Amino acid sequence: MRQGWAIPLALATLAGVATGALATTALLQGLGVAALWCLVWRRGRESLLLAVVMLVAVRILLVAGGELAPGLSRQDVRLDARVLDVSPQAGMARLDLSVDACRPLRSGLPGCDRLGRVRLSVYQGPDIQVGERWRLTARLRPPAGAANPGTFDYRGWLWREGIQATGYLRQTPAPHRLAEAGVSVRRLALAHLDEQGLAPRPSRWLAALTLGAERRLEAQDWELLNASGTTHLVVISGLHIGLVAAFALGVARLLARCLMPGRWRMAIWPWWFAGMVAAGYALLAGLEAPAMRALVMALVGLWVASGRHAPGAWQAWWLALALILLLDPLSAWRPGLWLSFLAVALLILIWQGRSRPRGVRGWCLALIRTQWLLAPLMAAAVLLAFGRLAPAARWSTWSLCRWSVS
Repeated sequence: MRQGWAIPLALATLAGVATGALATTALLQGLGVAALWCLVWRRGRESLLLAVVMLVAVRILLVAGGELAPGLSRQDVRLDARVLDVSPQAGMARLDLSVDACRPLRSGLPGCDRLGRVRLSVYQGPDIQVGERWRLTARLRPPAGAANPGTFDYRGWLWREGIQATGYLRQTPAPHRLAEAGVSVRRLALAHLDEQGLAPRPSRWLAALTLGAERRLEAQDWELLNASGTTHLVVISGLHIGLVAAFALGVARLLARCLMPGRWRMAIWPWWFAGMVAAGYALLAGLEAPAMRALVMALVGLWVASGRHAPGAWQAWWLALALILLLDPLSAWRPGLWLSFLAVALLILIWQGRSRPRGVRGWCLALIRTQWLLAPLMAAAVLLAFGRLAPAARWSTWSLCRWSVS
């Protein structure tokens, strides 16, 4: 891809997000006419950008249009679905399901064939595992939730997650397992961790820190993380994937230096190896939205650092934004997306025009300077986005990182 495409592509994805959020029939028809005009006049660049706008907008509209019809609220439906996630809670469990088929049990009701993802509460029922396919009867309602100032916006969270209905599992007719779960390295890793005989608290913390299993954490754990400003440590993000990629790159370049001492700097395979290791770790962590976002940014960052026909820092910033919005248009509603890109933009500004540090002392001073400049600006951004401030975040993060390394 030519460097000149990065900014137009990012702007096209942002336009697609805005179109999907504010779309009217006339607006979509106008975009279609404009795309046809570009094709007739052989304007390939403009046609591609308009296609990106329409693709992003249509994906958002499909999620919005697939929400449960009001006429099916509190009605029983039959679901054939695959289990995406199981979150045990006090006396119950919550299931996130990817719906393959849906039909109301009563005739004369609206259809639900466009339903894609639902969230169910299970108070009594069979042992349901992630990856299995089930035939269930559920009583659903359209997404709803309180959005009062100072409270958690549950409705907004459902939208960001692409959940189109909520409800609970009905006991009759009884749920029926259609297919067992396939092989999953992530599930095997979590099962291996559970078999180690650790106490409940260390077990769930280790699962969250290493495999991104943050749903295992309890309410008091989240209170501690929010108070200390270290929530980012248990959500697989740029910190985790960046460290994995940097470690893999360091090991690969050291090996290249041993194998080809005269030309190890020109070797390209260490960069590919680091990218593949980062992708493998993101898949192991479930490749949820934060992990996917971090993986895209890490891969683009590796490309820039390699210097192999790479774009500049700002071109790469726009390119990463475009790719993330193309892969997951709903991420535009996630504050974490904009905080991540704000942090990267600040890092570019902090390091832009400065010479490469020399020696261990130079790198340590550069990292301390970066931390002191970045921390207060990001704290202000978090305060504006979430209305909370954790003054101990900088020190607790450094302490935890030192403790984990030791």
